Amino acid sequence: MILSSIFLIIVFIFIVYVLISSIRIIPQNMVGMVSILGKYKKQITPGIHFTIPVVTRVDRVDLAQVPLSLSEQSVISQDNAEVIISLSMNYHVTDPYKFTFENADSIKSMVQQSRAHLRGIIGTMDLNDVLNGTEKINAALSHELGSITDAYGVNVDRINIDTIQPTPEIQESMNKQINATREREAAIAKAEGEARSIELTTKAKNDALVTTAEAKAKGVRLAADAEAYRIQKANEALAAVGGNYLAAQNIDAFREVANGQSNTVVVPNTAIDALGNLTVANELLQQKVNK
Repeated sequence: MILSSIFLIIVFIFIVYVLISSIRIIPQNMVGMVSILGKYKKQITPGIHFTIPVVTRVDRVDLAQVPLSLSEQSVISQDNAEVIISLSMNYHVTDPYKFTFENADSIKSMVQQSRAHLRGIIGTMDLNDVLNGTEKINAALSHELGSITDAYGVNVDRINIDTIQPTPEIQESMNKQINATREREAAIAKAEGEARSIELTTKAKNDALVTTAEAKAKGVRLAADAEAYRIQKANEALAAVGGNYLAAQNIDAFREVANGQSNTVVVPNTAIDALGNLTVANELLQQKVNK
């Protein structure tokens, strides 16, 4: 009796286990890959499903987008500079059958391909292009992986370079180069400033000399114009008074000579001829002779 009860309990537990093991629940955004006795049979969608217990295996495949961070990787640029690069990516499964049955580890294969292509891309670029070309590298990686990862049943939606860090030795050399460049630029700027200062000073002095010379030349021109104007007015005045005025002046001059103490008077012939026509002048000359 006791043995029968124990047997019934064991049978009941086995039946419960079989029933439970036959139930498969597939969550949302997943599919189930059903294999019976190791051979693929079908794909089941999200929900509750009943399968043959013990001989049936259901592999769940997540179809949602998955983020993945890759560990840091050392790569060499075209100019033999070593840099440390870390990558991150987002991918999702596009073919559950390839992902599950055609590759032992699709994710590992995808990561290896990403690292290999990254080494190839960096190897064709100089260090400066690597440090300033993350967008270019991302685009090149996405293009290369897009044609390869389909064989793994996945698609890389986005890949990013998180960090690009030169090795300490390379960083030290870069710092020295940057400092040298800054010092050279500072020296050039100082020399250009001094040259500009000399240029401005020289120009100011030249402008002052030119201004002074122009002022003196203007003064000379004004003085010459004033003298010419005076002479012109004098000539106009002489032309206006006529010959009688000049003759009267000559008579006054002869009068002073006649009244003088000198016994000899030297007069040009032309002046004597001109004055001889004047009665007053003739009388003055006669008086001078009689004395």
